[in-house]
Amino acid sequence: MLRPKPVRVEPLDNYLLLVSFSNGEDRIFDVKPMISGSWFGELQDKSIFNTVKISGNTVEWVNGQDVCPDDLYYLSVSK
Repeated sequence: MLRPKPVRVEPLDNYLLLVSFSNGEDRIFDVKPMISGSWFGELQDKSIFNTVKISGNTVEWVNGQDVCPDDLYYLSVSK
C-alpha cells in the first residue's frame, strides 16, 4: 500500500503539527526532535514555525525546511 499524502496541515502548540492525510486520517507529528542546529533551529521561532504548508508529498516551512514524507506519516500518531 502506498503511503497516504498530506492534504492539510495546521501548526499546534508545543511544536506539533496536525496533518490530515488523503486516506482520511488526522495524525499528530511532533517536530521538537528536529528543532536543533542552525537550519531546523529556525523553527523555534513561532512566527517561522507557523508558516508550515503542504508541499508535494510532505510539509515545508518558509525557509525550505521540510520533513521526510515517510517520517511525516510513519512517525506521527493518530489524533
